[in-house]
Amino acid sequence: MSGNSKQAYRNEGTIRILVVAPSLDILGGQAVQAARLTENLRREPGLRVGFLPVNPRLPSILRKIQRIRYVRTVVTSALYLTTLLARVWKYDVVHVFSASYLSFVLAPAPAIVIARLLGKKVLLNYRSGECEDHLRRWRTALPVIRLAHRVIVPSGYLVDVFSRFGIQAQAIANIVDLSRFAFRERHPLRPILLSNRNFESLYDVEAILRAFALIQVRVPHARLIVAGDGSRRDSLHRLAADLDLKNVEFTGPVAPEQMPELHQQADIFVNASNVDNMPVSILEAFASGLAVVTTDAGGIPYIVTNERNGLTVSLGDWVRLARKVLALLENHELARRLISAAREDSEKYQWPAVRSEWLLAYREMMKAEVVSRFSFLVSRSSLRKTIEEAAAETQNAER
Repeated sequence: MSGNSKQAYRNEGTIRILVVAPSLDILGGQAVQAARLTENLRREPGLRVGFLPVNPRLPSILRKIQRIRYVRTVVTSALYLTTLLARVWKYDVVHVFSASYLSFVLAPAPAIVIARLLGKKVLLNYRSGECEDHLRRWRTALPVIRLAHRVIVPSGYLVDVFSRFGIQAQAIANIVDLSRFAFRERHPLRPILLSNRNFESLYDVEAILRAFALIQVRVPHARLIVAGDGSRRDSLHRLAADLDLKNVEFTGPVAPEQMPELHQQADIFVNASNVDNMPVSILEAFASGLAVVTTDAGGIPYIVTNERNGLTVSLGDWVRLARKVLALLENHELARRLISAAREDSEKYQWPAVRSEWLLAYREMMKAEVVSRFSFLVSRSSLRKTIEEAAAETQNAER
């Protein structure tokens, strides 16, 4: 494209931002946060914001291919890379959402490398609670992350993790739309529990079921709503049957727009994750007025303080999880105090509370000295080596 064409594309004084992230076709915290951030940024004067999904949809005639394992990965990755090459040059800042492990190699890494090759500023928005293990075990993680001009994470927990690897990160909190999650007074609490984490081992929904079995011994009419899906679905259903649980409802996956209604049905939010960062599900429970009982995994203690705005237990301790739920049902004043503090804390996660931090981050990146598009490479061989190592890690992960 000619220089005149590029100049015509740019609006004077406008910062052009491309958000690269999962779309809501993938139900999860990253997709929800990417959608909320993009929606709010598009309302800001002086910004032009595009969105590029890491999970692009194929044309309808080819969509059945995406149901085939391995073929799906190859075809989706090819379409994603093609779209990156076609669109990245149009923007000033490429804002890349990131998880860990294989996901990092397949989606964030190509976006970072292509953006740098095209001379663009890169903001890496890293969000995985498995960060420390990822950085320690995957050789390509640190070299690729160091290509980013700025690393932003949702919590102080990840700031601390990155600092141990010599990377400076900034914390900007997740966003909760309080207008969607209506606060409801719950006094006294009803024995209706909600769990809405994905059915994967790191979220340990099994512990929720085991805790609920103990709760039902004391409160036979207690009810548990289990929302989500994942690889542990069948084993969770079998465990519920083996424990002879009553009043357990498996809703299946719930779209983000339906989640507020689900919160209105329950009074206590329970979470038993073994690995976590800054779960939006807890923040949404705060905003809705649910009392929160959770494990202290990862970054959760940065947002939940035991006996101030929620109750915490150690990882895997479903016995204590059950006892904490029963304590809330018996101690109405404790429940009222925790819910009130949590509701107050939820105000910190609205867009107005984080807006200035995001806008300042983009402006500071644009003011920084423009770096030649190839100056970040020590040599072509260094990039080739990183790409080869990433390819090898991808092959090993898929075996």
